[in-house]
Amino acid sequence: MTAPKIESDVSLCEPLTQIGRVHVQYRGQKLIYFGGCDYYRLAVGSRLRKVVMRAVQQDGLNVAASRVTTGNHSIYEQLEAALKAFFKAGAALVTSTGYTANLVIAQALAGEFSHVLIDERAHASLKDAAQSFNCPVVEYKHRDPIHAAQGVARCGEFARIALLTDGVFAHDGTIAPLPELIRVLPSDGMLLLDDAHGAGVLGNNARGTAEHFSIRDKRMTRSITLSKAFGAFGGAVLGSKEICRKIVSRSRLFAGSTPPPLPLAKAAICALAHVQSNAGLRARMKRNIKLLGRDFPITTFLPNSEAEAAHLKRDLLKAGIFPCLIHYPGGPRSAYFRFAISSEHTPKQIERLLAVLRKYQ
Repeated sequence: MTAPKIESDVSLCEPLTQIGRVHVQYRGQKLIYFGGCDYYRLAVGSRLRKVVMRAVQQDGLNVAASRVTTGNHSIYEQLEAALKAFFKAGAALVTSTGYTANLVIAQALAGEFSHVLIDERAHASLKDAAQSFNCPVVEYKHRDPIHAAQGVARCGEFARIALLTDGVFAHDGTIAPLPELIRVLPSDGMLLLDDAHGAGVLGNNARGTAEHFSIRDKRMTRSITLSKAFGAFGGAVLGSKEICRKIVSRSRLFAGSTPPPLPLAKAAICALAHVQSNAGLRARMKRNIKLLGRDFPITTFLPNSEAEAAHLKRDLLKAGIFPCLIHYPGGPRSAYFRFAISSEHTPKQIERLLAVLRKYQ
């Protein structure tokens, strides 16, 4: 029996059904899929699914309460210990989502800074967090440390600054100039690094953007998500014990949120161990990034016109590739093509994508 078509009153992307790890079903066609951010395809692999299925039977779906009331569980503490060890952090605190990780940090530190300095194309979660610091917000030009330094100077000699940036800008896969930003940050400032995309991908041990640049700095607090490279769900703050304590005691969002579902928290623990121990997985990712010719496994194309967009979409479909034409916060105002490579794509599949894109360069 064919399922009835459900009409939607909101504007969402067309529903897709994933087939295996690198294909989707789209309008009756099986196409190579370069969408999303499941960089190791762990979200659709059997390893995490088995962990989740066992955990559903053993632990149930969720704790149905805040962690500061009756909703704490040993699984969350195990996950925090695994995060602390994986990322070599002073402490780790699990949050309901990656988006909320930035917000709980800002709520906890509200009133401690005189100014927020933020990349003009930062992720929406960082822009929302900037408002919660309860101080003036100054934008600097995208990935421009010179303009950031000028912003620091404009804030005044006695300003205490929180500098906010993505580690990897997800709309096009470019990497923040972290060493230069660290240099312009005053000694009593804080760098809030949203490493949702870098975590699990960049660095020799996949610890993210900071490891990519060999940076360890006590002024840096990181936020991550577990729903991209690690294929699970939820977010985390990686920072000092003091910041984590302040979040628990001061953040209304943290106190009023239900943490991630227990089976997915267990899946995240499994994913961290898998990425850490599987050098071959990380090597395939590095190989595919090199084949792509980028520093990160994302490439984009902005069409010059609707006609060009339609032509590229046609050529991608002809090549058996799903046409990832999207709108994304921080990206171009008009729709553009965004392709994310995974460790599980074959060199032939990547070359097929690049062959189509070369026609439009």
